[in-house]
Amino acid sequence: MIIYGLNPVIEALRAGRVRAVRVAARDDRRMRQLFELAVGAGVPVERADRADLDRAARGGRHQGVVAEVEEARDYSVEELVAGAAAVPLLVVLDGVEDPHNFGAILRVADAAGADGVIRQTRHAAALDGVAAKASAGALAHVRVSSVVNVARALEELRQANVWTVGLAGDAPQAYSEVDFTQPTALVLGAEGTGLRRLVRERCDLLAALPMRGHVESLNVSVAAGIVLFEALRQRGAAGRGERNSGIK
Repeated sequence: MIIYGLNPVIEALRAGRVRAVRVAARDDRRMRQLFELAVGAGVPVERADRADLDRAARGGRHQGVVAEVEEARDYSVEELVAGAAAVPLLVVLDGVEDPHNFGAILRVADAAGADGVIRQTRHAAALDGVAAKASAGALAHVRVSSVVNVARALEELRQANVWTVGLAGDAPQAYSEVDFTQPTALVLGAEGTGLRRLVRERCDLLAALPMRGHVESLNVSVAAGIVLFEALRQRGAAGRGERNSGIK
């Protein structure tokens, strides 16, 4: 698999998933950091011109670096729950196909300390360079489970005593009224159409984000960020290894 961009490649190097790196002539702090990580990991680095990198990245904004990486391991739903750092906090995506939205959700899931993302094998964004770039490197770290049937995955979560909370604009309860201190999976629907009927029916609870302005909805990655950080707030900062960060 090919990924590109400084942050995605640096994070993939840190995760030990890079096989080879190609770079264009560039000398700055971030590129030197990338070289140091590659040398330390024994990953070969090859010089290339920008035209070659443009072709490899298929026109994506590669910032002078492209890498070949190992395919990420695919986890089972059971493994995500069992591998949770503390009380499980998961994200379930029902038909999120836009790779920029998918990558942004991975980024916020990583930032909030979520234990993994469950997505459908069909009608889902690819785990490729576009998503890796949009995730700012989080794709290298977030555990992903690809399932054939999202509704069935919700049943697995229920059997594992994980509470499933679906976001829906018409839900009578606000997200801030939900108790996220218990094992929770946040279920997010596709851009524009929301949760499919069967998935919606399988959720234990539906919650809404109150909208007080003129627009009717938020981008799915923005909604994910709001609710995940509400869960983080409720659970408290202590013990989750958090640090303050700038916005960029």
